[in-house]
Amino acid sequence: MAITHKQRIAMVAIVIAGVIGSGAVLLSKQKITAAEMEVGHADDDDHGAESKGGKKGDEKVEGKGEHKDEGLIRLSPEQQKAAGLGVAPAGAAQLQAASDFPGEVRFNEDRTAHVVPRLAGVVEAVQANLGQLVKKGQVLAVVASTSLSEQRSELLTAQRRQEAAQVTFEREKKLWQEKISAEQDYLQAQTALREADIAVSNARQKLAAVGATAASTGLNRFEIRAPFDGTVVEKHLALGEAVREDANIFTLSDLSTVWAEFAVAPKDLAIVRVGQKVVVTSTAFPEKVEGTISYVGSLLGEQTRTARARVTLANPQGAWRPGLFVTVRVLGAEQAVAVAVAAEAVQTIEDKPTVFKAVDGGFRAVPVKTGRSDGKTVEILGGLTAGESVVTDNAYVLKAEQGKSSAEHGH
Repeated sequence: MAITHKQRIAMVAIVIAGVIGSGAVLLSKQKITAAEMEVGHADDDDHGAESKGGKKGDEKVEGKGEHKDEGLIRLSPEQQKAAGLGVAPAGAAQLQAASDFPGEVRFNEDRTAHVVPRLAGVVEAVQANLGQLVKKGQVLAVVASTSLSEQRSELLTAQRRQEAAQVTFEREKKLWQEKISAEQDYLQAQTALREADIAVSNARQKLAAVGATAASTGLNRFEIRAPFDGTVVEKHLALGEAVREDANIFTLSDLSTVWAEFAVAPKDLAIVRVGQKVVVTSTAFPEKVEGTISYVGSLLGEQTRTARARVTLANPQGAWRPGLFVTVRVLGAEQAVAVAVAAEAVQTIEDKPTVFKAVDGGFRAVPVKTGRSDGKTVEILGGLTAGESVVTDNAYVLKAEQGKSSAEHGH
């Protein structure tokens, strides 16, 4: 069959259209492949960035590593010496069990006197003032008393009668020995003399009972004297005042010793015994004093349901004043602990017990778990092992130094 001219033109057009279509498809595939290659390069760049970022992260970690000693307190040996830092290793120790009780200082009632006149009268002189130190026998006040005048008059009368009876007795004795008078007269004179002696002794005993003496510038002048060395802690009389025989005009106390009294609950009576050693402290000043329990009450108070215990304290400087609140630490038996440090080594930082451990280049604050304590040594239950050295003397210096460093980093 012969192909016409029109059919040839149509076939050529079809072929040209197919070629053009195939080229378009190839071109689109090339574009897709190029796009994929660009994405791949981007991924590679991202991975590279991540890798670089990892290195940077490592560099940051290394940077943090450079600050890992941020909590380290660096001090040169000269600075440590200037601060007076003492370092000692933690280790086994003997702790003395102790229990604390709140107490109060009181007068030593065995050395406290409420001075009374023992004779009614009128105050003529007051020679002692409140707070004054007085010696035994020193005159505190002078009272004019009519009853004392009568007693001294009685003594003077008895002494005169005694003198007369003595003369009569000597005369009758001589006459009887010379056989001039009867023995009966001699015996009567002897009896009279003995009665006179008794009268004088009785009058003197009456004066001694009220603390008065026979010799005085006036029969009615009564001198009130200090019964022992002490301090006038109360005074209740004035010049010209009339006082009764039982009036409490002075309170005198020997403050060289005082009592520290504290209450003991029934559950604690087993650990509070007479003769146990105690340490008494006060928040008013750093001093402390040692003593022994001298008394534990046998009865419980009706209101408090506690027993009273007492410690007699030496008070040579007068620092332990009656009325001062104190803490009485009753010491018990000693107990062994595996790890312990001096009490001065434990500092409170952010409400946690902390010690400053000696490390290379300085000191580092280490939180610890504490256990029992006797005031001198503290048991360590965690955070520190035996043999590790900590600051024991002037640890507060490092606490202050760490506080300054924390404030600087905070800013």
